[in-house]
Amino acid sequence: MKYSTKLKMYLIGDANKRTKILVKKKIFKSVGKNFFFQPRIIPDEPKLISFGDNVSVASGVTFVTHDVIDKVLNKMDYNFKFYYNCAPIEIGNNVFIGCNVTIMPNVKIGNNIIIAAGSIVTKDVPDNSVVGGNPAKIISTFEEYVENRKRTNEDGLYPNHDSVINYVWDKFKKEKEKNKEAN
Repeated sequence: MKYSTKLKMYLIGDANKRTKILVKKKIFKSVGKNFFFQPRIIPDEPKLISFGDNVSVASGVTFVTHDVIDKVLNKMDYNFKFYYNCAPIEIGNNVFIGCNVTIMPNVKIGNNIIIAAGSIVTKDVPDNSVVGGNPAKIISTFEEYVENRKRTNEDGLYPNHDSVINYVWDKFKKEKEKNKEAN
């Protein structure tokens, strides 16, 4: 990929526009339907990354498709030639990758997956899992997460962004007042 394309992607403020350009220019090996890519930085080897259908990638996610340890090892006294090591990353269907996640090379992420923010994924993630941590480990099943999310949304759906923002701030203030009174 050209450096000008990487720079252009970094400078476009709207993540929806960036996503459309990534898909149109076929930057990645493959991209399914309903794909959303919020990071501004495009991985060094994007052709080693494939995405299934209904995948959302939050800001700050890093896809590591290679290492450069060969540069260090070849300068040492091993009497052996080490080569550049790279491997693909495969993302299944119905996957949400939280902000600032790092996905290491040679990882396959299954279907119906949620990866918690800040996680480092070093191994394959089985279908229907919620994972988090460093290294990422299974926290719950996908269905358990969905059921819990339904319970937290019992007051109903919000018709627009402004009503969500107002509701969240009101709830925050009430909880802080309640905690203040309890102390």
